[in-house]
Amino acid sequence: MTSSEALEKLLPSYTDYYDLITENILPPFKAEAKFVSHMEQYFLVHSAKLSDIDSTEHIYFATEESLSFERLSELSKIAWEEGLKTVTPYYGHRNSDVTVIVLCDNADDEVIKKCKKIRYSKSYKFMIYGWSNFKLVVADLKTGNVVTNNFGSEIKGFIKKFIKKCTS
Repeated sequence: MTSSEALEKLLPSYTDYYDLITENILPPFKAEAKFVSHMEQYFLVHSAKLSDIDSTEHIYFATEESLSFERLSELSKIAWEEGLKTVTPYYGHRNSDVTVIVLCDNADDEVIKKCKKIRYSKSYKFMIYGWSNFKLVVADLKTGNVVTNNFGSEIKGFIKKFIKKCTS
């Protein structure tokens, strides 16, 4: 299975909780997904509001035939910069995370070794106005290997199950 075919099978699994965007995408990416959550806390009645809590996540999907570390770094930087443009920090902002999922037919050994070194994180007014973290997942479809950075490890199991399901 090619990376483009794998992406077509992966995208429907994000439609339940994310707004999937497949048109007018940032050029190196094939699709985007956006999750927005807004919660409010009250004390007894709605007029006694304690807090607003907003959380968002932007996922950028990419497919590559042969992935080098330089290309992965470039994709990560583009997604991080674009994702931060959408952040509006304020007192009720909790987090705005940026995620990149790269499906590739073949990944260099350097990608496997250095994927964890790609890290971005930003706090707003010493975390009073929230933070942003960067999650990275690279799936090598040829070997079935999935590597992540530290923040992306929570997605690793899901992607591994997806690849196993698609290849069997």
